[in-house]
Amino acid sequence: MSNQESQEPENTSAAADDTADPTEFTAAAEPFDPLVDALTEAAKYRDLALRSQAEFDNFRKRAAREKEDAIRFANARLFESLLPILDNFEMGLAAARNDAQGSSILLGLDMVFKQTQDFLTDFGVVPIDSAGQKFDPNLHEALSQETSTEVAEGSVIRQIRKGYKLRDRLLRPANVVISTGLATPPSDSGAPNES
Repeated sequence: MSNQESQEPENTSAAADDTADPTEFTAAAEPFDPLVDALTEAAKYRDLALRSQAEFDNFRKRAAREKEDAIRFANARLFESLLPILDNFEMGLAAARNDAQGSSILLGLDMVFKQTQDFLTDFGVVPIDSAGQKFDPNLHEALSQETSTEVAEGSVIRQIRKGYKLRDRLLRPANVVISTGLATPPSDSGAPNES
């Protein structure tokens, strides 16, 4: 029995060799090249470094652009708060002009109004000229529509409240009335034509 016992382990090892995957031997048979592995890893890290550098450059440019915009438009909220005051001042001036022509108080108020407009213009706040212009939803807020023989359809008949821009950004849209063009007369489809 000792012979049989010694043969069984040999048979088991022979059986294990027969069931082994043949691809394991071929993969193990290929020589490991540390240079190829190192070059592949170096290329991977080089690509990662280039991508990281590009992302950082984009971040730096975006941060600079956002900082510049923040500086350019830092006073936007202040100017938005001043616009209703300017509107009321302008309406008061218009009423004063109708009542007292040539008054020294009226001249002084005109000068203050002009100074205020110049101050706003110096900081990039400009009024939007709307009367007679084509309606632009980016600049105008339509309050109503009216028929008009003088103003083309889709254009501004009159401005109710001035709009303002701060450089290239809209502070407040202009409130306007839009033309629908000529009024169309009712058609007499039921009445016969008299020629």
